[in-house]
Amino acid sequence: QVHLVESGGGSVQAGGSLRLSCAATTDAYESYYMAWFRQGPGKEREGVARVDGPGLPNYADSVKGRFTVSRDNAKKTLYLEMSSLRPGDTAMYYCAASRTYSWVPERYPYWGQGTQVTVSS
Repeated sequence: QVHLVESGGGSVQAGGSLRLSCAATTDAYESYYMAWFRQGPGKEREGVARVDGPGLPNYADSVKGRFTVSRDNAKKTLYLEMSSLRPGDTAMYYCAASRTYSWVPERYPYWGQGTQVTVSS
């Protein structure tokens, strides 16, 4: 079982930055693949960034070069550094945990409650 709590969302202007955090309560945190997903208004949930146990990252094309995902296994915390934010990045951002390394939301059984990111032009 994994309990996840996101924080750090907010409202920023285009070009700004935000840092999201996701604190996990679980044993063997390092054995889980972790990911950030987002869901914008009227859109399907999409994968943004994912990271394996040791911390090797992978990104969606839409955020490459702008977002950085990392994890601190000692603190059981996942991070998402977002820069050069665009209005199109506006969404609810969720962290998720899985034993499967995937971009498919259905492969992630554990989810946080989400944190809202709003980018104005």
